[in-house]
Amino acid sequence: MRPIGVGMLGSGFIGEFHSLGLRYVPGARVVANYGAGAERRDAFAARWNSRAYDSIAGVCADPEVDLVVVSLPNHLHVEAVRIAAAAGKAIACTKPLGRTAAEAAEMIRAVTDAGVFAAYLENVVFNPDILRMRDMVAAGAIGRVTTFRAREGHSGPHAAHFWDAGLAGGGALLDMASHGVEVARFLFGKSLAAREVFAWGDTLVHGGRTTLEDNAMMVVRFADGRAATCDVSWSSKGGLEGRFEVYGDAGRIVEDISVGSMKAFIERPAGYLVEKADAETGWVFPVPDEVRIHGHDLMMADVVGAFRDGRAPAETFADGLAVNQILDAAYRSLKSGRWEPVEAAEAVTAPGAVA
Repeated sequence: MRPIGVGMLGSGFIGEFHSLGLRYVPGARVVANYGAGAERRDAFAARWNSRAYDSIAGVCADPEVDLVVVSLPNHLHVEAVRIAAAAGKAIACTKPLGRTAAEAAEMIRAVTDAGVFAAYLENVVFNPDILRMRDMVAAGAIGRVTTFRAREGHSGPHAAHFWDAGLAGGGALLDMASHGVEVARFLFGKSLAAREVFAWGDTLVHGGRTTLEDNAMMVVRFADGRAATCDVSWSSKGGLEGRFEVYGDAGRIVEDISVGSMKAFIERPAGYLVEKADAETGWVFPVPDEVRIHGHDLMMADVVGAFRDGRAPAETFADGLAVNQILDAAYRSLKSGRWEPVEAAEAVTAPGAVA
């Protein structure tokens, strides 16, 4: 089996998750990394036995790097994809693909022009429960799917760039509803086009640190009239929320990532428990294998396997673009107070980037 050298762009929280997602992928390992700050880069390199670089270009020029994983803040995605594509590297980019559909389309043009493999890193659709949900839907267990609902929340982002409107490009909707939107497409069928969106959002809690929406709701109406609802929050106390519900004319399926198999009452801190935990003592809800539960293991296995086999990944840049188009309509609706159409970007294709 051909070894795959991974260049990790980003040494923060999501970069760690993406790196851990490679642990069970045969022949794949992080060989080079870049991130903000020398101390952080070097610490990451020591953990993963990789070479630390002080630039995106340095990682992309490393001859042992086959696949570049973009785990950087939103405002750096376009630059990273452009540099990696120019270097002829395969690319996997975290969600959201762009801050806007225009950025996503620019990234697709870059990989198309370079003729390189490209995958979209949307982990929730690789959550084992969501995969089982999809299989049950496909088997007709709940009849014809009618509606979908997602609720995602936590008490606020873990890094400063999320709060900066210029850098992030959007608040809770872009950050969290990007998951729910793609799960809806995954369950309804990606061939079903989203037609219009109605959204509300406001800065209700964190006005002292951001102008972005920290709470929001949106409804996506698809071409056949069916709908998906996403309810998101950056001010939800008590740890990470993630509930996904699909309804049909013969039943419903509910998955709640917030309710694990384990809970504990502790008087002394036990170290890291789970993403966005708001308490270290008292009743806590540790997740035994968070990387697997959140879908990162299966996601990274699919990306590396697709690249190695010369096939398209399950989640493509085209999927990332579709999500950005829906979220663009949501942000227009926030301003107009009306239903807004989902506007299609120019037709683009890319190797490994088309569903």
